[in-house]
This record gives sequence, C-alpha cells and structure tokens, in this order.
Amino acid sequence: MSAKSRAKNALRFLFATPKERRYVRKIKASGQFDRDFYRGVVTGLHWLYRRNPERHYVVFGEPLGIQPNGSFSPTAYLKHNPDVAAVGSPPFEHFITIGAKEGRVTRSQPSFSLVEGVTFPILRADPARKKARFAIVVHVFYAEMWDEIAAQIKAQTFEYDLYVSYVKFKSHKADPKEAVLRDFPEAIVYAMPNHGRDIYPFLHFLAAGFLDGYEAVCKLHTKKSPHRTDGSLWRQALIQGILGDPDITSSRLDTFVSASDAGFWVADGQHYEGAEWWGSNVKSTRHLLDRIEVPLDATSLEFPAGSIYWLKPTILAMLKAMQLKQVHFQVEDQQLDGTTAHAVERALGYICKAAGLKTYQATELDSLTPHAKPKAPNYVTAFYLPQFHPIAENDSWWGKGYTEWTSVVAAEPNFSGHSHPVLPADLGFYDLRVSETLGEQTKMAKAAGIDAFCAYYYWFDGQRLLEKPIDLLLDRPDVDFPFYLCWANESWRRNWDGLSGEILMPQTYLPGFAEALARDIARYMRDPRYQRPDGVRPRFVIYRPEDMPDPAATVEQMRQTWRDEGIGEVELGAVLFHADGESPIKDDLFDFWVEMPPHGVVKRNAYLFGGPGGNKMPTPVLPHFKGLIYDYTKAAAYATSSSYAKRLPKATIAGIMPSWDNTARRGVNAHIAYGANIGTFRRWLYDLLEKRLATSYREELWINAWNEWAEKAVLEPTQKNGDAYLSVLTEFCGNKAQKET
Repeated sequence: MSAKSRAKNALRFLFATPKERRYVRKIKASGQFDRDFYRGVVTGLHWLYRRNPERHYVVFGEPLGIQPNGSFSPTAYLKHNPDVAAVGSPPFEHFITIGAKEGRVTRSQPSFSLVEGVTFPILRADPARKKARFAIVVHVFYAEMWDEIAAQIKAQTFEYDLYVSYVKFKSHKADPKEAVLRDFPEAIVYAMPNHGRDIYPFLHFLAAGFLDGYEAVCKLHTKKSPHRTDGSLWRQALIQGILGDPDITSSRLDTFVSASDAGFWVADGQHYEGAEWWGSNVKSTRHLLDRIEVPLDATSLEFPAGSIYWLKPTILAMLKAMQLKQVHFQVEDQQLDGTTAHAVERALGYICKAAGLKTYQATELDSLTPHAKPKAPNYVTAFYLPQFHPIAENDSWWGKGYTEWTSVVAAEPNFSGHSHPVLPADLGFYDLRVSETLGEQTKMAKAAGIDAFCAYYYWFDGQRLLEKPIDLLLDRPDVDFPFYLCWANESWRRNWDGLSGEILMPQTYLPGFAEALARDIARYMRDPRYQRPDGVRPRFVIYRPEDMPDPAATVEQMRQTWRDEGIGEVELGAVLFHADGESPIKDDLFDFWVEMPPHGVVKRNAYLFGGPGGNKMPTPVLPHFKGLIYDYTKAAAYATSSSYAKRLPKATIAGIMPSWDNTARRGVNAHIAYGANIGTFRRWLYDLLEKRLATSYREELWINAWNEWAEKAVLEPTQKNGDAYLSVLTEFCGNKAQKET
C-alpha cells in the first residue's frame, strides 16, 4: 500500500461518520466484540488501529467480511439471513440488536461431508525401524493443497522420515493417501477423523512413539485460513520460512540443531508476544500446563504461531507428557478460537520457556552463533534402590508381599494436575531377584552416559536387609551391572523419613561394627564389576557419617580392615546433608562428598505451600494436604549458583535430581518439588554442567536417583514421560568421545 493510501485510510479512520461512531459505541456496549481475537486475525495493525479495534472493524473490517469474534461471520450472517441484506443493516449491528435474541445463524457450516466411520488408528511404532535424523509431519485437510506442500518437501536435501495424517471427504475423487504414497513411497500415512484440527493428529503420532529419537521434527499442515483475506500468502510465508530454499533450509537446520538453547524455529513474524494474543484461551491453557506442572502467568504470553514450525525433542517430550487424548479435543467445526488446539498452541510458549529454550525466527538463525554445549562429565553415578522384591521384614511391618511398588501404585494426587500414581513403562513392575533386570537397566543407563549405580546397602550390626539382588548378582558374572555400594546407615522408621517415628530396624553401632562392616563389603569389592572410578581404588560411600560414633576412628578402622583384607586403599565418600548429626566431621575426613538434592538446596523463597510465605501454589491444593511444596526451578537455580557452591567442601561431586515427591510414602504429609518435568530437568542439567562441573570432584556428576519410585526421583522410563529423562542425559552425557576430549 502506498503512503498516500495509508494516509487516506488513517484520515478515514479518524474522521468516522457520526453513524459509524454510534455503531462503535453500540458494539462496545454489547460485550460481543473480542478485541484479542480481532487483533490476532488482522495481523500487523498500526498502533492507532490497535487502540480502537472496534472502529477499525466498523470502518474497514466488516466490509471485508472479517469476523469480530470467533463465532460470528458477517458474510455468513448475510447469506443465511437475507432480510438483513434487504434492509441494508450492517450484519453485526443487526445481530447484537436483534439477531442474538432470535438465535440467528451466525456462521456457515462446512460445505463438505466427511466419510463416515473413520476413527483414530491404533498406532504401534516399530522400535527396530531405522530412522533418519529428522522427521516431517504433515496434516492434510485440504487435499488440493498437497501438491504445493509435496513440492516443498521434495526440494529439500536433508534426510527425513515423512508422516502424514489426512481427513477423508466424500468429495474426494481418489483417496489422498494414494497421492502421498505416489510422491513418497516410504511415507507413513493414516486417515484420521476431523477432530482436534491439525494438533491432535500430530499428538497421536507423538504418543505412539513415532516421533521419538529424531534430532528435530518439522510440523506442517494445509493451512488455508478461510477467515483471512491473506490466507494463502500467510501459509506460503509460514512454510517458506521453515522449509524454503534447500541450501538455506539445510544451513538453518544445522544451526537450529546445534543451538542448545533452541526450542522452536518459526517463519519470520511468527513468534507472537504479548497478552493480547490470549483470546479466550487462558483457562484451558492453564489446565493443560497443570498436567506437566508448568505455572501460567496470564499477563505474559509468547508462542510460535500458525502451527507450522520445527521443534526439538525436549518440547516433544513435554507435549507427550501431557498425555492428551481424543476426548480432550473438539470435533473440528471451523472454530477460530477457544478450542483445546488453540490452547495447546499457546501452551507451547510456556513449555519452551520452562525448559530454558527459545523460539528463533528464520532469519535469526542466519546470524546465530550457537553456544557450545557444556563439557560432559568424566563420570556419572546414579543412586540405586534395591527395594523392589519382598522380604520377611517388610511382610511383617507393611503387609504380606509388600515392595516399593505397593506404595507407588497407591499414591493419590495432592493438588490439581498432580501426577499420581507414577507407573513404570519399559521394565514394568520388576522384581530385582531376577538378575536379568539389572542387565536391562545397565543397557539403558550406559546408553545415556551413566557409568555406575551406587546401590544402597542396608547393614545393621551384621543383619542385612534387601541384600538379595546384589548377592544374586555375584553368582551371575554374565550380567553387566557396574556398581559400588553406599552404606545406608539410618535406622528404619515407620514414617520413612529416617529421623522420627517408630523404629522398625535400629542402627546401633555395636563395638567392632566398623571392622565387621568393612569385611562384609570386601567380597563385593573383589567382583570385577565393582567400580574403581579413578582406575585404582574401589569406591564406597557412607550415607549418614555424622550419625556414627567417633567418625574419624570409624573411618580409619574401615580403611585398615580393607588393607588387611587385601583390597588396598579405598576411595571413601559421604553424602552431604547440610545438617549436623551427633558427631561433627571435618571436610577432609573423606576423599569426597556427594551432593544429594533436595538436601541443602531448598531456601525459604522456594516454598510454595506449607512454608513461611503461606500458599503460593499456582494451582489449587486439595484441602486435606498437610505437607510441604517447594519450587523445583528455584531449588535448581540455587543449586547452580556461586553462593551455594562456596558453601560446599572442595571435594564435592555436583548432584542433580530429576524430581522429588514422596507422596507414595507419606501421602498428605508429603514433601514435593513442584515444577519438576523434563524441561526443567534439562535446564538444571545444562546449568550445572556449564557452571559447576569444572569444580566438581574429578568433574563427576551424581544423580538422585535411578529408581526411587516412591520419591518420584526416577530416570527409568515411565508411562507419562517415556524415556525422556534418559534422552536428556544422552544429549549431554551420552557421548563418550565428547567425554574423552
């Protein structure tokens, strides 16, 4: 538009006729005009028009057929109500004055008819299928636009797998699947119902595991936007921005993948920012985000618009963790706002931000120098719980057949969106008396960069509990299980916190206990799978050294016993609880200390419920809850700060937790880390490696934990998160070559 035309329009707007001004006042009084919707539909409005969108609608919008809200079409209103056109009344004025009371038709229904009987297919991803580096996912609603999109895809030079969902209409002369397979014989193609727009078909592929394992995924659809006069231009700009010139696209894709802080890649102009883009989607977006413990601030919004973009695995994992199903979405009826699909679109921005990631527009990638990935740890350990098999003592204390799984499956939510019970996926409800399970766990752990399990060892003056998995392992040299032991020297108590309540199994420290324990441990140290992280000394950890009488003398007795046993020198460590026990300990008594979040990283400002500040939870807490809830992200921020690091002994291994929530053990008295999800775990890990790995003992990393299911500190695959936590570890810790460099 020329400068002269713009000036003319501005004058026309400023000097609206008295009749138009009266109409504007009537619209404002009706409450039927959706300002946010209108500003979203008419993009690029000058600030003058954005201040008074009602006047813009009256002067320019309505004559062009632009909708004032998501459910009223001026064109359709005139078509279905010919009497309105006959009297020359503006359609929206007639509706807010008379038509709404009369229940008049306000929009055209789809002119197409669907093929009946199409349901969402039961999908089964083949885990053995070889995958390309990237995936492209296309939803085809307008079959006549397939050729346009196919041409864009064919032009690309990077390797990809293609997934296509499509809607079947009776008007189709041929099944659209035939056209897709003609162009791409290896494509995976499914007909799906016209339900949940292009969003739910995408999530249906995602939930089935089809999109796991890719470095990035490109999402497209046959966007026509009939409510917009520039629908075709918008679609072409969206697609060209992320899948345009092959050379440019390949270059941008390389940058996008290598940028550790990149979450989305959108076309220029499609990173929307500002609360004016909410429309009527705040409430539904909040419900979605509650499902993954991401808080929502309605005063702030940014998201990738147009539903056409590239996205990274962390975003995919968080979307998958929402566990959205068909029932959560509406049948498609050309809704322009207020559906679950619209809420998902806006939730994406919050997901991206929670994970510490950014949305990059196309040309921003051209000048982006990706931040180098943090150095990988030299050695990674995860705490390992051997609780998953029945023993006589637990039968007596908790009921016949009790194992950790008993508490896990009985856990119930304590707040809105609280995910319980947390259930296992790949390994199922395993029994650790089956040694093959330990081998399967090792395969997963090693692939993710975990070098060893530190297994808890329960020894009470010669009486052992839960020792069977490790003992059976000694008889199975064929089972790969790199491990070392941690003496869990707390008394066992009825309330599980190790500090109070009825004592079930006391830790008494009888005379000679140090020598007896060391001799008992020596047999495990002789196993070739027992770990020597420095290449020389077997490693052993004490859980609560400050509870031992005369810790210095105890440690020396243990060391001497191992020498006498022919083990030699042992690398001895202790867990850092940031709390004084009965016996003070000097920092240099042990070779190293183990950082074990959440101990020591939850400050006063992190409490959301049950703390000094009262209830600050962003989601409703159930009335019966009496426990504590704190902010996982604030705990992570403190754990990676210099002020926290200064408090630690010099020889401390930096630690991290995927989550913390002991609802399964303590019910309504639980302690919970709110906001723990795949994205926030990745953010903590990234910051920890970047800021603290260099000063961590031997540049090691410690994770709490591999399988603390009743405390929700779990890396193993779950039904909610799949193997996403392991995938995050793989990203930063799984490259052995990177470790060596």
